[in-house]
Amino acid sequence: MSDEEYDLIIVGGGPGGMTAAIYAGRAELKTLLIEKGSFGGQITDSLDVENFPGSPHLSGQALMDRFKEHVTQSDSVSLLTTRVSGVEAAANHRQIVHTRRRGDYTARAVILDVGAKPRQLGIPGEAEFSGNGVSYCATCDAEFFKNQHVFVLGAGNQAIENAILLTKYASKVSVAVMHDEGILDCNEVDRREAMANNKIEFIWNSTLASINGEDSVTSVTVRNILTGQEHDVDATGVFSFVGMVPQTDFLPDTLARDVHGYIKVNRNQATNVAGVYAVGDCTDTPLRQVVTASGNGAVAEVNVERYLKETAQLEKIMGDTSGNEAVMFYSPYDDESVKRLEHIEALLTPRYKVNLDDITSQALLYHQLNIGSDFAVALYQQGHLKQVVDLTQGSAESKLSPVRQ
Repeated sequence: MSDEEYDLIIVGGGPGGMTAAIYAGRAELKTLLIEKGSFGGQITDSLDVENFPGSPHLSGQALMDRFKEHVTQSDSVSLLTTRVSGVEAAANHRQIVHTRRRGDYTARAVILDVGAKPRQLGIPGEAEFSGNGVSYCATCDAEFFKNQHVFVLGAGNQAIENAILLTKYASKVSVAVMHDEGILDCNEVDRREAMANNKIEFIWNSTLASINGEDSVTSVTVRNILTGQEHDVDATGVFSFVGMVPQTDFLPDTLARDVHGYIKVNRNQATNVAGVYAVGDCTDTPLRQVVTASGNGAVAEVNVERYLKETAQLEKIMGDTSGNEAVMFYSPYDDESVKRLEHIEALLTPRYKVNLDDITSQALLYHQLNIGSDFAVALYQQGHLKQVVDLTQGSAESKLSPVRQ
């Protein structure tokens, strides 16, 4: 294990991870950004990103190159290329990040930006011909199919956008769609363009029963999902765009995920594991775009800063074996509680050093103590919890008088 301890380790160098690294650099956090391959994620496969503010009609690779250049301007951020094999909670609010080739690294907080990969349908021949006629990236492989007939699977934005791209190379693009005629799941602009393109043929209520060939794809078997009828069509390529699968298999079972494997996060991008945050395509987000992933990264890093501040405060309280510490929990939106803060602090000050804890931004200890009130105080003596006092009802003087003796 490396002897170095980082404030923050970011696993994954997509738009969300790199944005978090930029913010961490600005905050001068000692940060390690780990990426298993090339920085940028799936957006680097896009020839034209039209909707990232301030950078219209820039290729995905060019946009991500800008992100990476921005990241490297910070002296507090280090980059490492290796594959992460696991993340493990350790003592004292630490996380251990395991890698396959470079050992283990310790951090006070972790941000996961592990992305997603194309979903496979398990069609006979799909796995066999992957890389030999079956592709999940038109930007990468379209030029190999010049003047050839190819099939596209899917009806969403990614499928139709890539079908249009393929018409620049292929002689014909057949799109197998499981919906009734005229129904697509993409945006209206792409739908109109695709429907008007004379190189695109839509095969409605259909899917592929098999992908056929010997050394590479030579034909596909098309199945009508309503009648069950099948027929073979000559084609040399199949491009599949039928959704994504989050790359979260290597993460511990203690990290909450939904039924599809996407990491569950709250509005702060925090997972159910204290000190672990997640951003981008691997999360249960309603929109997976560069702009939303970047926003996720900014939110996660700002909340990492708050988490680090809170854990440092807790370590100081728990480590103080000579004095008494009081942690007062309150909500800044509760005007009555805010008005009483100064008075209650004065009551405690003769015996306790008072720490204020805004539960809307720092809630780690609040949740650990399972406090059911929005206004309470936890009293520590020589690093040990002695009492939690609910301050919402009754007289603070009477409640605190025994502990002030």
